[in-house]
Amino acid sequence: MKKLLLSIIFGLFLLTPVVTFGHQPKQSLIYLRIYEKTGIEGRFEVNANELNSVFGLDLGLHPGIEKVRPYQDKIQAYLLENAKFSSELGAYRIVFTGEMSKLNLSYGDFINFHFRLENSENLPDSLTLDYDAFFDEDPSHMCLVAMEYNWKAGLINNEHIVALYLSEGEREGSFSIKETSLWKGFLAMVKQGIWHIWIGIDHILFLLALILPSVVRRRKKDGVTGEPINNGESGIWGWVPVKNFRPAFIYILKIVTFFTIAHTITLSLASLEIITLPSRVVESIIAFSVGLAAYHNIRPIFRGEDWVIAFVFGLFHGFGFASVLGDLGFKGEYLSLSLVGFNVGVELGQIAIIAVIFPVLYFIRNNKFYSELMVWLSVLLIIVSAYWLIERAFDVDLPLDEIINRNILYPMAEFVGLK
Repeated sequence: MKKLLLSIIFGLFLLTPVVTFGHQPKQSLIYLRIYEKTGIEGRFEVNANELNSVFGLDLGLHPGIEKVRPYQDKIQAYLLENAKFSSELGAYRIVFTGEMSKLNLSYGDFINFHFRLENSENLPDSLTLDYDAFFDEDPSHMCLVAMEYNWKAGLINNEHIVALYLSEGEREGSFSIKETSLWKGFLAMVKQGIWHIWIGIDHILFLLALILPSVVRRRKKDGVTGEPINNGESGIWGWVPVKNFRPAFIYILKIVTFFTIAHTITLSLASLEIITLPSRVVESIIAFSVGLAAYHNIRPIFRGEDWVIAFVFGLFHGFGFASVLGDLGFKGEYLSLSLVGFNVGVELGQIAIIAVIFPVLYFIRNNKFYSELMVWLSVLLIIVSAYWLIERAFDVDLPLDEIINRNILYPMAEFVGLK
């Protein structure tokens, strides 16, 4: 019994970081973004429960932004009075940008008030926060401070590593923002590249559609009759298996090379803001590319020139990758290193995916069902492509991909340490 009790206590101890790192009803959070050129930006995240309690409001647990807007000045004045940032270089004035956003949670939404620290372009070694908000009204309240973005610290889109915990009994604290290196930033961008090819189901399925025919070849047709030449080889629906590894590997190498060249070109052009395309157009074409590549497996569009599909549509996939950098709040810092790191991550992600799929395809290529399987998988990919195309072209929010990300890809990514 005693051993069981100790095991339960130890288990709860291990779970403590998981609980405290998340958004909780009696927490406020401050996320900071550290930019080498433009200084420090951030946002206060305050739970609707706290706003109702402290300001005597009746917003409910899930208020819309417009419902909070009439009280924005009052709330921001309260935060200004109770939050003070300083460093070895002096005190910083908090300037609210006027932007508000929110995070939807079942037990109460968090309303976000965005700000910047005036005259913070010359970055200090550390920041000190003196924070008195909500503690007098609720002694159990906690404030968590995290650096969401700090390129050289290797923090890109960080939500989990908390730099500072403040409570009723400890309302002031300091944390370093200069424990940094270019190597940390580069590795963080590699990790982001791997992560975004992993959760980019459309990119993965496009690759799958392209590599399905890698271990088979279409039967040649008789020049007179137009009928497929069998030569005693097995195969259905016009496909026969490759006889050895080399042609299959060369096919994969060619597809991946042209896809990589294409998306590298447009990722660079878009990140440098030389060419930009509307996100809705790009995402719709990416969805269409999956279906076209799959259709090519059923009825050839570019006979013997599969690399054409990889290259042409790879250009649009590059624009899609570029939009990811914008979503991360990337502002062009260390642009060359960021692009190289992100691209390396994308390639590592691709190689990992192909390394898992390709040996299976090669192993089963001689089975008589492979050609049929490939065709029916291609039909399935066309259906998925049509689903995405409708969703993106007509700007409708269909739930399937979010369910797959949330229940399958995100947990697997967390297990291997990508998130």
